[in-house]
Amino acid sequence: MKIVLAPDKFKGCLTASQVADAMALGVRAAKPDATIDACPIADGGEGFVETMIRATGGRLETRRVTGPLPEMKVDAVFGLLPAEAGRPPTAVIEMAAAAGLAQLSPGERNPMNTTTFGVGELMRAAIELGCRRILLGIGGSATVDGGIGCAQATGHTIVLADGEPVSPSEPLVGADLERVVLIKRHRGEITDGVEIITACDVTNPLAGPNGAAPIFGPQKGATPEQVEQLDRWLRELAVRCGKQAEADTPGAGAAGGLGFGLLAFFGAKLQSGIDVVLNATNLKQRLAGADLCITGEGRLDSQSIDGKAVGGVAKLCGELKIPCVAIAGSVQDKIDFAAIGLCGAAGIRTPEMTLDYAMTNAHGLIEEATKRFVQWRDF
Repeated sequence: MKIVLAPDKFKGCLTASQVADAMALGVRAAKPDATIDACPIADGGEGFVETMIRATGGRLETRRVTGPLPEMKVDAVFGLLPAEAGRPPTAVIEMAAAAGLAQLSPGERNPMNTTTFGVGELMRAAIELGCRRILLGIGGSATVDGGIGCAQATGHTIVLADGEPVSPSEPLVGADLERVVLIKRHRGEITDGVEIITACDVTNPLAGPNGAAPIFGPQKGATPEQVEQLDRWLRELAVRCGKQAEADTPGAGAAGGLGFGLLAFFGAKLQSGIDVVLNATNLKQRLAGADLCITGEGRLDSQSIDGKAVGGVAKLCGELKIPCVAIAGSVQDKIDFAAIGLCGAAGIRTPEMTLDYAMTNAHGLIEEATKRFVQWRDF
């Protein structure tokens, strides 16, 4: 009997790897002789690097880079996937490791002052280690700089309206968007010839009512006036650089416009985060011959179906005709999970259970729920 465990994190509670460990204990309790393949997953946001490395057996690297504020330094972790025939050396990076909103106190949050410079530094570090392919998760950002800081850190030529030279060591921030006239990537630059695949789980364009600044700016500390300014500057940047098509691409507004910057100035590809993870972890191949797949996340709801981790796993299992069940912290009523390939779903929190108790005891509750599911299946 073979059981594949492919859960996402339970946000604020357990990492995807910890969830997989709890599930494995439940499987062992129900079927001691079962073959278990633990493949924790993510959808490109928090935990992207950790889950990719755990699932593939890669290794972690740490570099001291610029944080979300130009004067801030952070120790950022990124991953290197194991060598594999037919695939160039690959790095896995979370932009939030260098420019994440969680790294700032509420009083420090202001996208006029934040930068993606550290993200570019992480990309450089990966390339200097020999990587020719970068998987970049862009969730959880503190920035609305359109990726200008990232482009600056990787050596792009940046021309300002007043002719002022751009210092390679003084990171550009959101407030500098108004002054940027041109961004140009040169042949022979460190990112030249490097494939960049961006894991993105939003479809917002760069500018407009659903753009980076109006939708995500306020949560990053932007005032209404700053939202209006940033939105205008991002739109004007795309026009000045002749990149309107990239600005209108779904996902260009992700991470404060870093999605746009990666498209326009690096030639990156934007992909669904879960698709990037499923491909990199070879989950399809790992499901071969499986009798059951168990996935899960903190809350199963309508968003789980639309491009999130659980939906991606369940859809793949449906295509392969492999039974798939999900364990979650809670399960929204009246969701047709069968439509995406789930043959069962259970929440670990009962009506009489407090949220605090469920989160504190999540590991054991997941183990017990897994045990029940495995015993329920007629193997």
